Amino acid sequence: MITKENKSEAIAKMARNKKDVGSPEVQVSILTERIKEVTEHIKNNKHDFMARRGLMQMVGRRKKLLKYLERTDFDLYKKTVSDLGLRK
Repeated sequence: MITKENKSEAIAKMARNKKDVGSPEVQVSILTERIKEVTEHIKNNKHDFMARRGLMQMVGRRKKLLKYLERTDFDLYKKTVSDLGLRK
């Protein structure tokens, strides 16, 4: 589970303004933090298949958001991918 501090840092890193929590780049940032935490959990608990399924769902959701961002605003997409250190 992502902590409140990690989530607020992820939001602050990508937010367009002070109250922005729903833009695609912020959602991608939050999902990236959650994916990192679940990945560490799965490394320690190899047989937790429900967590693995949830991880695959989060990765798919992030992929869809990135595809939308790439299609609508390519410069912002490039900035988001580079800031988060994603492979694209």
